[in-house]
Amino acid sequence: MTSSDHALDRMLRAIADPSRRQILQALKEKGGCSLDKDVGLCACDIEERLHLSQSTISHHMSTLCKAGLVSAQKNGQWMWYQRNENALRELARMLRSTI
Repeated sequence: MTSSDHALDRMLRAIADPSRRQILQALKEKGGCSLDKDVGLCACDIEERLHLSQSTISHHMSTLCKAGLVSAQKNGQWMWYQRNENALRELARMLRSTI
């Protein structure tokens, strides 16, 4: 198995969960961040939208970050997340070429 196969498997496992797909969709929206960022959301924004606990959000965000689909940045006491559009395009490309 190649490293790109492993990357594809990791990304597919990350998006297999409906809550993580909802998070990716929420991160796509513009202007909804409590931290006055144009894109992305802080963890509290994601909690509010998905009605999940902080620990559950943390688990999902960790999975998405490890898959490379989301980036995280500490902003004071908050974590700010945004989609990795390049990785999402690469995921779509890999799917087209392997299926």
